[in-house]
Amino acid sequence: MIILGINAYHANSSAAIVADGQLLAAVEEERLNRVKYAAGLPARAIQYCLGHAGVKLSEVDHIAIPRNPWARLGTKLRFATRMPKFAIDRARVMKRFAGIQEDLAATFEVSPDTIRAKFHRIEHHRAHLASAFYASPFERAAILSADGLGDFASSMWALGEGPEMKHLGEVTFPHSLGMYYTALTQYVGFWKFGDEFKVMGLAAYGQPEFLDEFRRIVYADGPLSFRLGLEYFNHQRQGADMTWRDADQTPVLGRLFSTYLEERLGPARQADEPLEQRHRNIAASMQAALEEVLIAHWSELSRKTGEKSLCLAGGVAFNCVANGKIFGHSPFERVYVQPAAGDAGLAVGAALAVNHQVLGRPRAFVMDHAGWGPQFSTEEIRLALEPIRGAGDEIQIDQFDEETLVRTTARHISEGKIVGWFQGRAEWGPRALGQRSILADPRRPEMKEILNRRIKHREIFRPFAPSILEEASGEFFEKAHPSPFMTFAYNVRQEKRGVIPAPTHVDGTARLQTVSRTANPLYWKLIRAFGDLTGVPVVLNTSFNDNEPIVCRPEEALDCFRRTQLDVLVMGNFILEKKSAGAIRPEPAVRGVHEAS
Repeated sequence: MIILGINAYHANSSAAIVADGQLLAAVEEERLNRVKYAAGLPARAIQYCLGHAGVKLSEVDHIAIPRNPWARLGTKLRFATRMPKFAIDRARVMKRFAGIQEDLAATFEVSPDTIRAKFHRIEHHRAHLASAFYASPFERAAILSADGLGDFASSMWALGEGPEMKHLGEVTFPHSLGMYYTALTQYVGFWKFGDEFKVMGLAAYGQPEFLDEFRRIVYADGPLSFRLGLEYFNHQRQGADMTWRDADQTPVLGRLFSTYLEERLGPARQADEPLEQRHRNIAASMQAALEEVLIAHWSELSRKTGEKSLCLAGGVAFNCVANGKIFGHSPFERVYVQPAAGDAGLAVGAALAVNHQVLGRPRAFVMDHAGWGPQFSTEEIRLALEPIRGAGDEIQIDQFDEETLVRTTARHISEGKIVGWFQGRAEWGPRALGQRSILADPRRPEMKEILNRRIKHREIFRPFAPSILEEASGEFFEKAHPSPFMTFAYNVRQEKRGVIPAPTHVDGTARLQTVSRTANPLYWKLIRAFGDLTGVPVVLNTSFNDNEPIVCRPEEALDCFRRTQLDVLVMGNFILEKKSAGAIRPEPAVRGVHEAS
C-alpha cells in the first residue's frame, strides 16, 4: 500500500511517501530546487520520493493532500463578503487544488488517466496533529497544533489513542498565535519569510518592558482559547496578503500589523536601522506574552485529557524557548515534536492520516531520526571531487576508514578548525542534525562571532546549538528530557556555562540536540571522539549553508566549502582540508570539563 503525501501551493512545499505504514522518504522542495521556503508543486521532492521507493506515479495507491478547501466554508464565505480580494485569493487556491491531478500529470508527462491513486483532502491542522502523534512513540497523548493559518483555523487540539485522534477544539481566523508572532517580527524589522526565529533569539537580550501592552495584543480567553487584540492587526480587515503559489520564488507576506500598534508602541523599525534596546525589549515582551498563552493552554489541555504525554506541531512548535518551559509549567512529563513540525511536515501528516484514519491500519512507525532525504554513494562523492583534484594544491584530499575519519575530524574540531560535515541522508525539517552540519569547538567563546560574521554572514546576536551525547545531557543541562530534533531550549548548568560558552545563549540557555547512539551512530561516534580528546562530549552545530537552503548534494557542499572560510570538509569518508586553514584560528580553547571539574 503506497501513500504519497504532498504539501503543495503553500510555503515549505514538500513530499513524503509511506509504504505499508512505514515512512520511506520525505524532503522539502527547497532542498532540491534551492529556493528558500519554496512553494508551488514540489515536483522534485515528489520525484525523489517515488525514486527512493522504487515506484512510478501510476503505482501509487493513495495521494494525501493536507488542505481541504471546503473546511469551515461558512466562515470563509462570511469573511469573503467583507474582503473581496481575500475571496479572490481563496478561489484561486481552491482552483489550484482542484486541478492537482492534471498538474501532476503535466509535470510527469503522463496522461491523467494513468494516475489511479485515490485523492484525499486532509484538513490542514488534522494533518499537523497526525504528523506529530502518528510519528511519536506514544500510545496515548494530548496533541496541539498552532501556526499562522490553514483551512481558516490557526490552532487545534486533540486526544490521540492508538490509530485514533479525537478532535477536542480549535481556534479559527482571525485569531492566530502564528500571525501574532509574524506581525510583531515584521514590526521589529525582520520582513523575510521565516524570520520569526531571529526575534526568538533576540528576545534573550531584552526585558519584557512592554508586557502589559502585549497582554492586550494576545491573551488567553477562557479554557483552551486565546484572542488577539484585533485593532493591532490588519489581516482581519483585508486578509493575509501572501504570494506563495510558485515554486521558483521565496514566499512573501504583506504587512500584518496596523498603524494602531505603532501608535501604542512607537514607529516600526526599518530593516536597515540599527537594533536598539527598545527593540530587544519588544522581542522579550512578545515572547513572554506568547509563553503566557501557551502555559495556560498546556495546563488546561493536560487537565482536560488527563495525559502526561504531549505532541506538538505547527510553526509555533518551533519555538524551542517556549517548549523548554513545558516541563516546569505544566503537568506534562513527555513531549514529542517531529523535526519538520511546520508546514513541510504536512506531507508526512497527511499520508499518515490516510494510513490510519481512512484505511484503518494499525500504527507501526516511530520517527526517531531525521534522515529521510537524499543520500549519496562514495562513488557519487568521488565524482563530485574530480574537478578540484587537478586545481592546484590549495586543497588536500584524503580518504579514510570510519574510525580514522572520526578521530581525525574530532582532532580538527579540537584545534579550532571549522568543519563542514556531510554524511548520510539529508535531514527532514529545517534543522541540521548531524547529516548536513557545520561543526566547531564549543569551548571557544569567540567561535559564535567567527561563525556569524565570517561563515554564516548573519546577525551577530543569533545563537548556535550544542549537539551532545544523549547520555551526557543531564551533566550539562538542568533538564535531561531528550531533544533529538533541536526543539527544546534548556538552561545550561551554571558550572558548565564556562565550559561550552560558544553555544550558550546570553540568557544561559541553549537549543540542544541530544544525539542517540542508535539513531545517529556516526555523529554519536564523532562527538564521543571529541569528548575523549577534550573531556567535553559536545560539539557546536549549525546548518551547512550560507544564506541559502541547507546543502543537499555533494556539489553544493563543495561549493559552500570553497566560497566560505570553512577549514575542513568531511564528506562521506573523504576529508578535504584547505592548505590555508588556520587563517582565522581562534585562541586556544578553555580547559575541558574533566580538567575544570
